[in-house]
Amino acid sequence: MKKIIAISAIALSLFSSTAALPAKPASAAEIYATNGHIPVDIAKSYIGKVRYEFGTRDPQNLVFDCSAFTQFVFKKSGRVIPWGSSAQTSYGTRVPSKSQLSIGDLVMFSTSTPGRINHVGIYIGNGKFISNTRSSGVVISDINTGYWGSRYITGRHY
Repeated sequence: MKKIIAISAIALSLFSSTAALPAKPASAAEIYATNGHIPVDIAKSYIGKVRYEFGTRDPQNLVFDCSAFTQFVFKKSGRVIPWGSSAQTSYGTRVPSKSQLSIGDLVMFSTSTPGRINHVGIYIGNGKFISNTRSSGVVISDINTGYWGSRYITGRHY
């Protein structure tokens, strides 16, 4: 009787662990949707801890310009992107419109010369993005209104 119970318990554990496996592998879109939260969570963890300095990439002292911050965050999430907001525009896939942005996409802005990309952040969903700014350090801003609303140029999906 003990043998039958032991065999039944083993069989049950084998079948129950097999039943927990997904029916099919996750698609690239499903994986990205999940992984897009990783850089967002990392970036949010640096609010109030990072200082902005133009042209600076100093991870030891947490001093970055906007693109060095996105590069730092993406590196911590396992992705390699170049330094420089213009250089970051050359990588990944262009997102055709703001309405098609996904969490974790890079968003690019023009803050001085019209059409010239010179600021970058990470889209966090619900019309918001996070970036390292000259005036306030790492902040969450609205992509559609206020200062950034008219300065959005493009998004990049990595």
